[in-house]
Amino acid sequence: MHEPVVLIGGLDFGEGPRWHDSRLWYSDFMQHCVYAVNAEGHRETMVDLGDEQPSGLGWLPGGDLLVVAMTAKQVWRVHEKVITVHADLSDIATWHCNDMVVASDGTAYVGNFGYDIENDVEHPVASTLAIVHPDGSVSSGPSELAFPNGSVITPDDRTLVVAETFGSRLSAFDIEEGGLLSNRRVWADTAGVLPDGCCLDAAGGIWVADAFGSGVVRYLEGGEVTDRLPTPLTSFACMLGGSDGRTLYCITAPAAGEQRAGSGDGAIVTFRVEHAGAGRP
Repeated sequence: MHEPVVLIGGLDFGEGPRWHDSRLWYSDFMQHCVYAVNAEGHRETMVDLGDEQPSGLGWLPGGDLLVVAMTAKQVWRVHEKVITVHADLSDIATWHCNDMVVASDGTAYVGNFGYDIENDVEHPVASTLAIVHPDGSVSSGPSELAFPNGSVITPDDRTLVVAETFGSRLSAFDIEEGGLLSNRRVWADTAGVLPDGCCLDAAGGIWVADAFGSGVVRYLEGGEVTDRLPTPLTSFACMLGGSDGRTLYCITAPAAGEQRAGSGDGAIVTFRVEHAGAGRP
C-alpha cells in the first residue's frame, strides 16, 4: 500500500483524473489535451482542445463528455468528437475555471480560482461555485469559497463535498431538488494540507491530494486522518479505480510554479488501498 508504482510519465501538469470505461481519463493543462490510459500504461489522446486549457471532466447520462475550458470560463461538451459549448460560466467565474464533478442526473458543479493566483497573490478574491444544470443553464451556487477545487458526490446523490484549497477544509452541502445546494458545513478541517483533487471511497473516507506537500491524505468526516501516502512529486489530484476500484491513481508534477510546458516532468503513480471508490467522480 505504501510504495508508489509509476503508471506513466510524460505529463506537464495533469488534472481531473476520472475512472471511466475501464481506463483512467485525465486532463493536461499545458498539453491542452484530455487523455485516457489503461492499466498497462498505454495512453491515448481523447480530445485535443487546441489553445484551450482543460481541467475537470465528467459525463452526461447519455454518454457525452463534459470538459472544463479554463480560460474560456466555459464547460465544453464532446459528442462523437465534435466540441460544442455546453455552458458559459463567465457571469459567475471571476478568474479561470477549474475542477468539476458531474452528478448522476447531469448536473455539474464547477469551481474557479476567484483571482489571478499567480500574479495578484496579495489581493485574494473568494469564489462562487457554478451549478450547471443538465440543459446547460447556469445558476450561482454557494459564494465566499476559498478556491473551490476537487469535489465529490456521495453515492445517494444527496451530499456534495468541496475541497476549499486555500481554506484548508472540506465543505459539505446538501443537494436539493434541481441540484441547488444548502446547509453548508465543514466536513473536515485539513489544517496543514491544501486539499486539491479528491475522491470518495466506499467506507466514507475522502482521499485528497495535498497541493502544498508531496502526497495524498485520507480523511473521515470530522477531520480524522487515517492514512498519509507520500508521492515522489507533489500530488494535485487523485482517483480510485482499477478492476476492483482499489487502485489509487495520483496525478503528480513539480511543485506549484515549477511546472514547465513541454517538460514532461509529471507522472501518474498508483497505490493499492483498502477501500474501493464510491460516489462521483
